[in-house]
Amino acid sequence: MERIRTTQLREHIAQRVILRGWMHNLRALGKISFILVRDGYGIAQAVTQDENALSALRGARDESVIEVEGVIVAEAQAPGGVELRDITLRVLAPVTDPPPFPLNKPTVNATLDVFLDHATVGLRHPRKRALLRLSAGIMRAFREFLDGEGFTEIQSPKLVASATESGANVFAVDYFGKRAFLAQSPQFYKQIMVGVFERVYEVGPVFRAEPHDTTRHTNEYVSLDAEFGFIENHFTVMALLTRVIRHILARLAERHAAELELLDVKMPMLNVIASPAGAKQSPINLGIDSSPTPLLAMTGVELFPHLHFRDAQQLIFEKYGEDCRGEPDLAPQHERWLGQWARATYASDFLFVIGYPMSKRPFYTHPDPADPKYSYSFDLLFRGTELVTGGQRLHRHADYLAALARAGYPLEPFAHYLEAMKYGMPPHGGFAIGLERFVMQLCGLSNLREATLFPRDTHRLTP
Repeated sequence: MERIRTTQLREHIAQRVILRGWMHNLRALGKISFILVRDGYGIAQAVTQDENALSALRGARDESVIEVEGVIVAEAQAPGGVELRDITLRVLAPVTDPPPFPLNKPTVNATLDVFLDHATVGLRHPRKRALLRLSAGIMRAFREFLDGEGFTEIQSPKLVASATESGANVFAVDYFGKRAFLAQSPQFYKQIMVGVFERVYEVGPVFRAEPHDTTRHTNEYVSLDAEFGFIENHFTVMALLTRVIRHILARLAERHAAELELLDVKMPMLNVIASPAGAKQSPINLGIDSSPTPLLAMTGVELFPHLHFRDAQQLIFEKYGEDCRGEPDLAPQHERWLGQWARATYASDFLFVIGYPMSKRPFYTHPDPADPKYSYSFDLLFRGTELVTGGQRLHRHADYLAALARAGYPLEPFAHYLEAMKYGMPPHGGFAIGLERFVMQLCGLSNLREATLFPRDTHRLTP
């Protein structure tokens, strides 16, 4: 007999099968004993009144690895609508100590720090496991969509020679007696590879040595990056990103209904706004000095609602009474207010904020030709929290030389990067999605670490 999974039981009703997994729970009701078996896919129930069969479990605690052989019978009250009867039991790996906290309760009854201290065991809990399955589903759908759009997956180096992208917030490492750094992002490499494949993406870890201690940051996370050439402007990138997000959510609903139900996930409100040919619309007339930002700067595309950075600041001032006009960035509270506004105004849990000041964007960001103080960049807010950063990049070699000079950066650390631009690079742009933050916002978690496999932050390097 071959072992089957808990999710395959309904396919074998009235057949004798073997099930292997962890003893999730053992309880006796009178003369009847119920054994819940958890494998990597779900939970199944075995039932017996035979004391001899139960003797195999004597001294074995929850989380012991066991084998159950029995006949599958339909039973509406059992998990999955079936159970195993006429069983024989065998212990494959006994556990004699209780786990650090119960894993057979509906939720984990432990503080986040205690859970993370024992995550090697705690991640077995069905709800915690479901979060990681959603992470896997997001990565799978991201790859699936971009493969279908002609993108090529790459894997860029995570050890780099220069801390060139964004200041000093990098982790230095010894590299055979030389100083090297953990990569903050694949940004330079994915731009270089646009000159090779035209359309590329990467799924991999990035490292930020930022000494923050917030609920929405860690020092290592998984970034879903994409970069592609021959774009019109940052709206081309936004249009692709809109389609990526919609595809990911559709695939989660299709493939991970059980996990979404277990986690009580409320799927996001999705509302895209079509731009008929030649149309120029404005989301709101805020009465600011400049003319209203067009709602859609491209025709014939669908995008999540968007708002220019300066309009967003004016909205925050007029609607919420906080004057952040003139500030170079949005605070987390500002993002939350904008998320509330987008939901109320557009029935959308997603909102693009475009045109961030150049002073807060990397040197390779393309400025707005109409007002070079602002950029052809964007953030995508998901339920009031930044999920994605992206935009159009510079592509002409001369523009890079001028940008580096303005920033006061030396040319030498950028030599290989600039070489790709020197020998012809099309107008291009891209974006980066934070995987763990996607899961956090989707599932309504209060801390990014709950969505992170073995998080790394300023206090934690184990397990």
